Amino acid sequence: MPDIRILDSHVADLIAAGEVVERPASVVKELMENAIDAGAAKLTVEIQNGGMTLIRVADDGCGIPADQLERAFVRHATSKLRTEYDLEAIGTLGFRGEALAAIAAVSRVRVASRTADADLGAVLKLEGGIAGAVEEVGCPLGTEMEVRDLFFNTPARLKFMKKDAAEGAAVFGMVQRIALAHPEVSVKFVRDGKQELLTPGDGQLQSAVYAVMGREFALGFLPVRGSGEDMTVTGFATLPTCCKGSRNYQHFFVNGRYIKSRTMTAAVEEAYANRKMVGKFPGCVIHLQTGLNRVDVNVHPAKTEVKFVDERQVFSAVYHAVMAALDGEKQHPAAVVDKPKPHDTVTPNQIKFNATPIPKAEPKLTSTSLPLHDFTAPKAPPVQKPAAPASVRTAAPVSVTWTPPAEKPAPKAEPAPMAKAEPAPVKVAPAVEVREEAEQQPWKITGELFDTYIIVQQGERALLIDKHAAHERMNFDRLKAEDYEPMVQQLLTPAVFTPAAQERQVLAENLTLLARFGFEVEEFGSDALIVRQAPFDVGAEDVVNTLTEIAAGLLTTGRADPSAARDHLLHTMACKAAIKGGWKSGPQELERVAKAVMDGSVKYCPHGRPVAIELTRKDLEKQFKRA
Repeated sequence: MPDIRILDSHVADLIAAGEVVERPASVVKELMENAIDAGAAKLTVEIQNGGMTLIRVADDGCGIPADQLERAFVRHATSKLRTEYDLEAIGTLGFRGEALAAIAAVSRVRVASRTADADLGAVLKLEGGIAGAVEEVGCPLGTEMEVRDLFFNTPARLKFMKKDAAEGAAVFGMVQRIALAHPEVSVKFVRDGKQELLTPGDGQLQSAVYAVMGREFALGFLPVRGSGEDMTVTGFATLPTCCKGSRNYQHFFVNGRYIKSRTMTAAVEEAYANRKMVGKFPGCVIHLQTGLNRVDVNVHPAKTEVKFVDERQVFSAVYHAVMAALDGEKQHPAAVVDKPKPHDTVTPNQIKFNATPIPKAEPKLTSTSLPLHDFTAPKAPPVQKPAAPASVRTAAPVSVTWTPPAEKPAPKAEPAPMAKAEPAPVKVAPAVEVREEAEQQPWKITGELFDTYIIVQQGERALLIDKHAAHERMNFDRLKAEDYEPMVQQLLTPAVFTPAAQERQVLAENLTLLARFGFEVEEFGSDALIVRQAPFDVGAEDVVNTLTEIAAGLLTTGRADPSAARDHLLHTMACKAAIKGGWKSGPQELERVAKAVMDGSVKYCPHGRPVAIELTRKDLEKQFKRA
């Protein structure tokens, strides 16, 4: 056995540096966090060649005293911890005292700093962790760190670095996340002499989101607010129609620290279940504030992973805050493909949390040409498939007028103010007020287009409602209600069919679930199934096709997840029972579907597609060159 020896201090420093300093973005993260811990109000990050040749971080924080400058680069030297008990409630971003020593070990560092009580600052240079002499220098209040030639003395690490553009992008992403974590700090980012980011530092998260993610993206966010027990959730989440193709737009923060959390990710995505398109992911900027002793940040060298005392409580807090935001959103998508303005729907959940959606006024209905109906009826009247279409067909207009109550107007949203440097976002609040006033006006059905889209006029705007998508959502919400009791039909002739082996197996595994929603299915022989009973919502001729589609859905994602399996079944049943596009619909059907959309109870189909798009009179006048 080889002799056991103590590592040389320089080798030990290089190993420690490998844990903390993975790439230029790691250096930027540590230096920015130190600056914020020092009380900086303004912070500038500058890089060259992706950060490989130069990283400069300057702040206006409290500074480092000249007699402590060299000590700051010694391993485990820190101003943030004193005793072991401090580890139980860490309130600073940095605390280990390893970052500066690790960075200095693999680069050439120059630091200049001045405190408020000093007339002159101090400067120190280090190369490969070896410090020179501390000298006096004139410099502004705060600290400026320069890190040059990263990994110059560890060529083995250099070969793992990516191209300058990729490393620079990683640095920019890190700067953006820290800017979102601390909207009270004005953050400037300069890459190769070009300024790419400047946040106002006004303390408003919406201003930081606007600066970091852009105007269009910021205006596609819903405000998220929730509180309960010792947790507070704030931030923003995307509208369901603005979801992205990856999770890169999800940002989570705990007590001002950027983290990666499977629990918080799962909570957000669960809140969007049955609201977004398959394969899309919601974007969000979620801040969770909790007791310092409720979270352990000392579980990873990079401090991007944390442990919560109660993961379930965190899930509940985030889930219900996002759900409340989605349930309170009222807008319809605009009829502009690249500028959607949609809204959402209500989904029940078992976990309780004190996040309340925006209250809605109870509507009152009056009719000028149709009798009133029971809009809560569980089933639409039977729908007849159309006969051979005529070459020209004109739908008779249906006049239905809906008047909201004057005594309980819906409360107006008050979005947080945007960045002062960008006046455009300030116009959002008046736009919201105008829209809400428009939504309080009476509406009427003026016709139907292609036997598929209901035309509704309300004041100066018109809505095109996809009757199939809207009715599918109505069916889905009805089926998903906990007190739902299906109406069933006994099949005069039991349906016997032979599905594929995998489909047969997955249906056999879910016979109890099928029975819960009205299907009586039994195994019939070695490879067949027999259906004796089906829900009344599904026509007898569609029973086999419906079960086949349910089996396909269960095989894709729902097999291992009972909740997903249930949703797949409900999606298929809701779709099969919905009014079809191209079918003739009576005025009562059109009225019932339109009202569900106009009063906000139906906003998206179960697959995430919008059920209505909005076209204003001004939009039409522009098309006809009248504006």
